[in-house]
Amino acid sequence: MKKEDRRREAAKQKALRKKKQRRRRRKRIILLVLEIIILCVLLVIAYAVFKLDKLNLTSLNNIDNNGWKQEGYTNIALFGTDNRAGETEGVRSDCIIVASINNETKEVKLMSVYRDTMLSQSEGHYDKANAAYALGGPEAAVSMLNRNLDLDITDYVSVNFLAVADVVDLLGGIDLELTDEEVVHMNNYCVETSEITEKDYARIDPEVAGTYHLNGVQAVSYCRIRYTSGGDFTRTERQRLVLEKIAEKAKKAKLSTLNNIIDAVLPEVSTSFSSSEIVKLAAGVFDYKIVDNKGFPFELETPESVSGYTGSYVVAVGLENNVRQAHEFFFPDEEYEPTESLKHISEELCYITGIYPNTDEEMQDDIENTE
Repeated sequence: MKKEDRRREAAKQKALRKKKQRRRRRKRIILLVLEIIILCVLLVIAYAVFKLDKLNLTSLNNIDNNGWKQEGYTNIALFGTDNRAGETEGVRSDCIIVASINNETKEVKLMSVYRDTMLSQSEGHYDKANAAYALGGPEAAVSMLNRNLDLDITDYVSVNFLAVADVVDLLGGIDLELTDEEVVHMNNYCVETSEITEKDYARIDPEVAGTYHLNGVQAVSYCRIRYTSGGDFTRTERQRLVLEKIAEKAKKAKLSTLNNIIDAVLPEVSTSFSSSEIVKLAAGVFDYKIVDNKGFPFELETPESVSGYTGSYVVAVGLENNVRQAHEFFFPDEEYEPTESLKHISEELCYITGIYPNTDEEMQDDIENTE
């Protein structure tokens, strides 16, 4: 081989070695970047799990289900409790909401169940809806909802007064339009709410209608108002409105604010969701959107008394028909037919209360009488 050819071959081999070195270096850099990304993901998951350790996790082991399965939806029971400091037993769920998430569209619908609604409890007796939580905790309360609504709820979330107040305060408050009546009653409720939560508030004075920026104590007190037109029915509307306002502000909040909320609120939350399930739900939290809300029962009466029972009740005018409307609201594409268990409960409620749904003939008479 000529000298010139040897020089050319040496230069070629040297260039090949440099090229291989660059490839190895590039691979090492790519691997290092991947390792850093994986490490960051693991740190985020570890941080989330660490935070979630502050939750009060409660497994639901024996949930009633009439057999219905709502495919494509995640149904969750939300309970707002009024427990004071140190109270753990006999706690009432003054706020009962069923949240249904469309897993594909991420649309969320909320339905409040009026707390005084007469419904079937465990062992076949009848009582107010909020009695289930007080007597048997979240397991009994979730079973009560499934039994009386033909749902397949398997998980729940409970929060108390303090948690809601903390969230509102950490988000910087919420804006709500109040009537004259609501201002007066909210001011009155604020006294007790402030004592329970050990948080401050500013009394609204003069007590006139308007749009106000409410802090945590005021927002919770607004949710508790029931002595206005509509009573408990209007109160549940206020509760759902506050939830929507909180969701709107949370979506726009800084990461540091959300972190502060997690630190403050998680110890006040009880849930049956596992840490992995919460992380999975949280991954799409900003895609969720509350699109509609209702109160249950849709058609109801509030008799002054029910024979054999004490206190006032909300009675569904035909539980079966009301549940049909609930399923149409939540699952418009579902072909729903009430279970035999639900039909039996509906019939028993009619017998106990003496309140029956209108027949087609009675409805026609009512129409003719109003013409």
